[in-house]
Amino acid sequence: MPDKTLRIHRAAGRSSVNRRPVMLAIAGDSAAGKTTLTAGLVEALGPERCVSLCTDDYHRYDRAERQSLPFTALHPDCNHLAIMEQHLQLLASGQPVLKPVYDHSIGRLSHTELLEPADFVIVEGLFPLYSKLARACFDVTVFLDPHEQTRRAWKVERDARERGYTAEQVLGELDLREPESAAYIRPQRQHADIVVRFAPVQGRDDPSVPLSAELLLRPTIRHPDLSEVMQPGVHRAMHLELERDTDGRPVDSLHVHGYVDAEESIAVEKAIWASIGEPERCAPECLGGIGGGERSEPLAITQLLLLHHLIEAGR
Repeated sequence: MPDKTLRIHRAAGRSSVNRRPVMLAIAGDSAAGKTTLTAGLVEALGPERCVSLCTDDYHRYDRAERQSLPFTALHPDCNHLAIMEQHLQLLASGQPVLKPVYDHSIGRLSHTELLEPADFVIVEGLFPLYSKLARACFDVTVFLDPHEQTRRAWKVERDARERGYTAEQVLGELDLREPESAAYIRPQRQHADIVVRFAPVQGRDDPSVPLSAELLLRPTIRHPDLSEVMQPGVHRAMHLELERDTDGRPVDSLHVHGYVDAEESIAVEKAIWASIGEPERCAPECLGGIGGGERSEPLAITQLLLLHHLIEAGR
C-alpha cells in the first residue's frame, strides 16, 4: 500500500473491529538505548494498553551465517525490510501480525509469535525510519543519537554481559559496522520528530556526574507547552534554546540536566505528568530505570514527554 494511501486509510477513523493504535518509532544504532527507553514506556502504559516490536526480529540471517557475508546486520540486505513494512502497515491499521523472533542471546531466529496491536504500539530497532513507507505508519518518530563514546561503552558493557563477547571483540565489530552505520542507520535521524542525545555535560569530566539529555523538538508534530514547567524554581532541571538543525533550520532544543538535585527533576516530572491529564493515575515509578536499581532523571523526563505525545495522539 503506498504511503499516501496508508495515511488516508488511517485518517478515515477507527472501526469498532480494528481500532487504529497510536504508533511510535524509536530508531537508532546498536546500543543507543532503544530497548531501555521502550521498556519504561511499555511498563508505564501497561501491557494491556501498549505492546512493542523490535525490528531486529526481521534479520535475514543468524549470527553464524553473517560471519561469511560481505555485510553486517546494519545493511538493508541483511534484513527482511519488505516484510517489516508489511507488518507495520497491518499494525497501523489495527490488525495482528505473525512476526519472527530473533534471540540475541543465541544469535538465532528462534520462532514466530502473534502480535496483537493494543492502544499503543512502540517499534524500536535499527530500521523503523529507513523507508518512506515505514515512516508513514507512525504518529510520532524518535531517533536516539547518544554521545558516541558513551554508546560504545554501553555496547561493550551489554554485549560482554548478555552475549558473551570480549571488549576487544565488541570494539572490533563496532569498527567493522561503522561504514554501514554511517550509510544506513544515522541518515534516519533526519526523519525523526524528536532527536534524543544522552551525553556527559560539556566541560564536566567527572564520570560520577549523571548523563544529561538534549532533545531536538522538530516542528513536524505539535509538542507540549512547557511554559508551566519552566517556571522559576524548577527551571534548573532543564532549559529550552533555539538552535540550528542539521539542515540549517531553526529548531527548539530542550536540555535536561543530569547534574541537578533529584528533587528538582522530580518536580519537573510531576508537572509534566499533571499536564498529561490522567488524574486517576500517579506518575509511573518505573520511568528512568536503567537497570541494577539505578535511575536517570533525564531519561525519566524524556519518557514523560513521549508519554505526553502518545496519550495526546490517542485522544
